[in-house]
Amino acid sequence: MAEPVLSVRGLTTAFRTAQGWKDVVRDVSFDVSPGETVAIVGESGSGKSVTSLSILQLLDPKRSRVSGEIRLNGRELLGLGEDRMQAIRGNEIAMIFQEPMTSLNPVFTVGVQIGEVLARHSPMGKAEIRAEVLKLMERVRIPNAQTRIDEYPHQFSGGMRQRVMIAMALASRPRLLIADEPTTALDVTIQGQILDLIKDLQQETGMAVLFITHDMGVVAEIADRTVVMFRGDCVETGPTEQIFTAAHHPYTRALLSAVPKLGSMQGVPAPLRFPVVDMSNGQIAPSQPLCRQVDRTDTPVLSVRNLVTRFAVGKDLLGRPKGNVHAVENVSFDLWAGETLSLVGESGCGKSTTGRSVLRLVEPRSGDVQLDGFDVPDLRGADLRRMRRSGQMIFQDPYSSLNPRMTVGQTVAEPLLKHGIAGRREARQATADLLEQVGLDPSMMDRYPHEFSGGQRQRVAIARVLGLKPKVIVADESVSALDVSIKAQVCNLLMDLQERLGIAYLFISHDMAVVERVSHRVAVMYLGEIVEIGPREAIFGDPRHPYTRKLISAVPVPDPARRGFRRRLAVDELKSPVRAPDFVPPRREWTDLGDGHLVVQ
Repeated sequence: MAEPVLSVRGLTTAFRTAQGWKDVVRDVSFDVSPGETVAIVGESGSGKSVTSLSILQLLDPKRSRVSGEIRLNGRELLGLGEDRMQAIRGNEIAMIFQEPMTSLNPVFTVGVQIGEVLARHSPMGKAEIRAEVLKLMERVRIPNAQTRIDEYPHQFSGGMRQRVMIAMALASRPRLLIADEPTTALDVTIQGQILDLIKDLQQETGMAVLFITHDMGVVAEIADRTVVMFRGDCVETGPTEQIFTAAHHPYTRALLSAVPKLGSMQGVPAPLRFPVVDMSNGQIAPSQPLCRQVDRTDTPVLSVRNLVTRFAVGKDLLGRPKGNVHAVENVSFDLWAGETLSLVGESGCGKSTTGRSVLRLVEPRSGDVQLDGFDVPDLRGADLRRMRRSGQMIFQDPYSSLNPRMTVGQTVAEPLLKHGIAGRREARQATADLLEQVGLDPSMMDRYPHEFSGGQRQRVAIARVLGLKPKVIVADESVSALDVSIKAQVCNLLMDLQERLGIAYLFISHDMAVVERVSHRVAVMYLGEIVEIGPREAIFGDPRHPYTRKLISAVPVPDPARRGFRRRLAVDELKSPVRAPDFVPPRREWTDLGDGHLVVQ
């Protein structure tokens, strides 16, 4: 067997704290061989990223301590000076980070930034570097590389920026590529393209890949071997197929059971709770479907007709807009009490703007919105505030939507006080009840948001919304940033609240496996328009629009039999929704397939 490119033995990393040194990674060992992909999996705080940063020695030496053995091609890295490590980073080991926009310098063109790696590690001249950069951009399938080489990062989509990062990583033909959550922030179709690209490039170059993720679907499709981490420890390691089919450790079994699998809802008529997993022992309680029936003979709690939202862009010499972003174009749907309608599509398709327009968080240009008896577009002042008791929103990132200077008790009580629902004394008791409803201990109400985990902060955000007893909740990517087990818990909480209180959800997401599990109906959006809408089982079981089929086919499936599978999705970006001021959208014709399943022709 070939000598490993990377060999890690007994890796232990500690951080300096006020109480002394604290181990965050303990006694981790693994090898990565040429042409092999090893995945490190686990949830936030498990030590995955700290392991990769320790290998590259990117941790602050004054606040961290790394021990053990880290050998690259047989050479020990621990103890090498910074100058020697700089010669290795980007040359022999390259790294792709999770968020390309924060990794790329907005001041320099992408061509300059890719070329910087070549200038640092090779004796090439400027003309040679530019020619090589063009080859690299073409190699990572960036269309029109000749014209895009002089563009800036903000002119690229998220998926194309990630391709730029991969081009930078491959510039010096590294022996080892470390990919730290490289697809987590991407839409499902772009994620599929990036996974295909990494597999193809690995096949072409024979490089070793250390892939860090919490997405078990991605692991199944890309990894030869898997290392499972839990709270700083390596709890299980082995061939990926063995990990998926015969996992030994309770945490590994719990992690796998919490992963929603596309297609698992066939024959299940109602949304299905996620399995309840005890992460300490791996015991799984079977999931139960919702029992509440949606009565569609009643009046919808939310009715949207011909909603249009546009944003002006640019100005000519007379101050007139040069064009309009057609963010939402002629969108219509109904939502009944106790129902979940999911809006799905890629970034920029208009999902979030639709949710915000419905609640008047952005002003629609035209259309009719009826919410719990309120004529939303015509509301002003006190009437608009009263409507907001009926319609509330849960945002994607609870850390940015919670005030860091307010305790969670103050945060949850604030809407009760603002709407005059309770006085200060009653609000504190109501807050305790609300926290209990979402599974938090009322004694936590005097803590601040930074003292909670991501899942707990999202529960606080839900408690704040529930205080107003809304009829409709717009959940805007409300579980996208959460680990798999926390995502399952929060989804179960939302479904339990729906069962008990009859809340209707407009569930905005790009996670198709979660959408299949929680939805009654699904609407697919593309470039501001709904192109297909219908019952969940029809959309997933018999998708008719090409874009719907593309979305579903791109979803990673947690099945190691698909390792090496290529989707061969077309490498294209979502078209621009910017149109000239005088642009008139074409009239759409719909085909009715029965049972509320409609598709644009």
